[in-house]
Amino acid sequence: MFKALVLDQQDGKTGAQVKALEDAALPGEDVLVAVEYSSLNFKDGLAVTGTGRIVSQFPMVPGIDLAGRVLESADERYAPGDAVVLTGWGVGERYWGGMAEKARLKADWLVPLPQGMDSRTAMMIGTAGLTAMLCVMALEEGGVRPGQGPVLVTGAAGGVGSVSVALLAALGYEVHAVTGRPETEAYLKGLGARELVSRESMAGKPKPLEAQRWAGAIDTVGDTILAGVLAQTCYGGTVAACGLAAGFNLPTTVMPFILRNVRLQGVDSVMCPLARRQQAWERLARELPASALGEIGHSIALEEVPDYAQRIVSGQVRGRVIVDLSR
Repeated sequence: MFKALVLDQQDGKTGAQVKALEDAALPGEDVLVAVEYSSLNFKDGLAVTGTGRIVSQFPMVPGIDLAGRVLESADERYAPGDAVVLTGWGVGERYWGGMAEKARLKADWLVPLPQGMDSRTAMMIGTAGLTAMLCVMALEEGGVRPGQGPVLVTGAAGGVGSVSVALLAALGYEVHAVTGRPETEAYLKGLGARELVSRESMAGKPKPLEAQRWAGAIDTVGDTILAGVLAQTCYGGTVAACGLAAGFNLPTTVMPFILRNVRLQGVDSVMCPLARRQQAWERLARELPASALGEIGHSIALEEVPDYAQRIVSGQVRGRVIVDLSR
């Protein structure tokens, strides 16, 4: 028997309940993992609360992230005892996910845990941290370098935003952070943000072009804020877009792209190829300051997930929420 958070639907409403399940209930895949930690992402919050159409079938165990150790493996790449991390691939949406003490998964979805990183640290990073690292890599590949000018991070107090701020600051960039919560100022400056920018100042309908302010940007929210970021990006700058917390529309024009040579680079972590995932995880192990992890993450028990899911959907959660399966 093992413990799992199970989502089900009745009369169109999603319910979440911690249940004891038998191993036979697990879907049949290559590798059985003892899950040590999962995490609560915005997408998990939507799934658990039934706010968004995230889950494709019920019953479902949510949790798009997990880290733990292999118990059994039918794939020669993994053996019992191996430490692994998983993010994305539709786990927690189409396939049973990480908010359970056990998970049966495809070997192709797994990444060996980088040397020197434990499961808890991996989940402090999780999908949010992986996405942040992929965004940083996109800025680098777009030619954005430290010393060229400020780099903006929107939704900076959220999971992706927090890790982005810490990574960029550690790499020597001047980071400016957009937040709608003034109470997070000390937190964001502790992660390395040089200046804070109010969300209200970025939320209005932008002009096609505005004064050039940002050498590059990481945007986690979309809609008019992303449009404003593009209008303010300096000539030759790159904007990495990875989220839609404010909406999926993009009310902009072609002018930033054809008059200022601005690059808008989409960043996806769900279906990201294995080799790039491994590169990102290795860099996270080397480059994300340990001090930042202590600021970014805190742990909850599986039974607390439904309450925290409501909070994260309402924008009341700062940083990363780690689900400790041993509690």
